[in-house]
Amino acid sequence: MQELSDFIRSKISINDIELAAIISNFKIKQVKKGQLVLKRGQIAHQYFFIKTGALRFFYGEFDRQLTAWVVFKDEFFTEISSLNPQKPTRFNIEAIEDTELIYIDKPEMEILYKTFPAWQEFGRITWEPMAVRMIDHILNFQTLSAEERYLEFMANSELIKRVPVKQIASYLGITPNALSRIRKNLK
Repeated sequence: MQELSDFIRSKISINDIELAAIISNFKIKQVKKGQLVLKRGQIAHQYFFIKTGALRFFYGEFDRQLTAWVVFKDEFFTEISSLNPQKPTRFNIEAIEDTELIYIDKPEMEILYKTFPAWQEFGRITWEPMAVRMIDHILNFQTLSAEERYLEFMANSELIKRVPVKQIASYLGITPNALSRIRKNLK
């Protein structure tokens, strides 16, 4: 749990006793590449920290899968549109490589928020940048061309190295053939 402790300390100032009490509520889960963490129609009940690996949020089936979001090591996340209203998710969350997750159940997270003011600060500091990232992603789709979206995407080398081309195309809202043409034109 050292990675999670380090992540928390990088976000907030917290004493050792409070940190130990918080960390004691988390558990570890191993997820194999291709395995689902959450399936469309299920209700999210957990928050996750990625110790190693990567996951993608996608919707659709078989050849019609559209990647909506990708999360990597040292990210704290949940399927918020399912977790807070406690309604079925529209997404599948799949490991795109072998992944180790550190997780906490929603009821325990709520207790921590009520018990530790520092943990409330952690929540705010963690979720605000995630909201900005989502807004930027939406605006990119509305204002940038496919080539511009790809160039911005390339700036995040983590994604390029670890996400399959088909999923990159899906994430950018284009076909794999269109992505091939863009790549060819940029060379």
